[in-house]
Amino acid sequence: MPAMRVLIAEELSPATVEALGPDFEILNVDGTDRPALLTAVADVDALLVRSATQVDAEVFNAARKLRVVARAGVGLDNVDVKAATQAGVMVVNAPTSNIVSAAELAVALLLASARNVVPANAALTRGEWKRSKYTGVELADKVVGVVGLGRIGVLVAQRLSAFGVQLIAYDPYVQPARAAQLGVRMVSLDELLAASDFITVHLPKTPETVGLIGAEALTKVKPTVRIINAARGGIVDEAALYQAIVDGRVAGAGLDVYAKEPCTDSPLFGLESVVATPHLGASTDEAQEKAGIAVAKSVRLALAGELVPDAVNVQGGQIAEPVRPLLGVAEQLGGIACALAPAAVARIEIEVRGEAADHDVRVLELSALKGVLQKLVHDPVSYVNAPVLAEQRGVDVALTTDRLSDDHRSLVRIRLTLTDGSQVSVAGTVTGPRNVAKVVEVDGFDVDVPVSEHMLVLRYDDRPGVVAIVGTVLGEAQINIGGMQVSPGANGDALIVLTVDSAVGQQEVDRIADRIKARSARAVDL
Repeated sequence: MPAMRVLIAEELSPATVEALGPDFEILNVDGTDRPALLTAVADVDALLVRSATQVDAEVFNAARKLRVVARAGVGLDNVDVKAATQAGVMVVNAPTSNIVSAAELAVALLLASARNVVPANAALTRGEWKRSKYTGVELADKVVGVVGLGRIGVLVAQRLSAFGVQLIAYDPYVQPARAAQLGVRMVSLDELLAASDFITVHLPKTPETVGLIGAEALTKVKPTVRIINAARGGIVDEAALYQAIVDGRVAGAGLDVYAKEPCTDSPLFGLESVVATPHLGASTDEAQEKAGIAVAKSVRLALAGELVPDAVNVQGGQIAEPVRPLLGVAEQLGGIACALAPAAVARIEIEVRGEAADHDVRVLELSALKGVLQKLVHDPVSYVNAPVLAEQRGVDVALTTDRLSDDHRSLVRIRLTLTDGSQVSVAGTVTGPRNVAKVVEVDGFDVDVPVSEHMLVLRYDDRPGVVAIVGTVLGEAQINIGGMQVSPGANGDALIVLTVDSAVGQQEVDRIADRIKARSARAVDL
């Protein structure tokens, strides 16, 4: 039997090939040479890339045997995960490979900004001795605001604590008790903006976080504040930051990431109070080696047909056939339940009923956890780290099974107990020869709705005219309704679940809630 073939499309650490071992035929190609990549990928089992190689639907169409794409790093901006899933190709990355390097760079940018290291160095290399011009500030006793207390945010906070700073953080998904253990006080974003002498950003780039530190936010900060972004470009509005620095409303900034990359002509680069680097967060020998070794191990697992810790889409492993179709719906139900939760999650219960309950369903617990936590944390979530992330956040997890299922061959129910004592529950199943995922229950209301990327769930006092109002508001917003079901309750209330073709903005959600006097109104985006 010929050896499986692994294509390496970019320069990786020598440790990567060593970690792959002698069982594979290793091929190399320049991933930025598109014709060469499409030719080389046609007959390989695995593809290893960094950030320069674009792995999209065209690549998957050309790859007849491809089973796994491994990104030697954290971000997956250059890999079309949806196209990979449709092609049945597993995508893996190295979610923890660069967290130390990224945290250290954020600290370096903060220190460089505080002490004017870059302009002072530039002046000295020009033969100018300007000690008084480049007077800086100490970190001791200053307030550092950490925006996003995920893994990297925690590492930054831990390192800065040694400087004697006061640490505050904004992160709506982190419980204050957990932050207190780290010596961090959780605050609102507005309080953080107003109180901080330094602000360091450690959030993922999502529709909700793009422009989070923008023109309005920058009117709330101290004029002595210095802002650091070594997370993702676009979270800090670069144009607004430039104007705030020019106007004297912000003292300086340290930037490693930009809304459009590569970026070589930003007006920010002309300001002495800005220290800028070309996305060096993961650019250390150690991070590259860790990333290479991690994805090499994942490739070995994937090609052996085993469960892969850092898979981000199609999961491997020895899973019983009645359980396998429920993997996707368990994750989706977790995401839906979390989107419906109005408060922080304290407990997650996963219930499996019916035929699947005769088998080992621990993988469904992991899948449901993955779905919930992807909505709660800023870090990459995998089957392996989901229980750890839940434990770190003080979230209890329970799995129960019952062979009895009156209405469905197999059913998964996710029940969230929230920190305010309330509960949210969602149940679903798969039906038909194509295993179509469906939601069959929401908070005790019986429904029968296909799972959709975009959904809207409304609970209100049952009365005529509500459906018309909902349709009118969505129509005015140019949002097409794919499906709708109304489920009346026993106490004079009712639930509407809609599937829609595009995301429903909070403005539309609020309009609908106000007009129908909704008890609750939540948009769901999976």
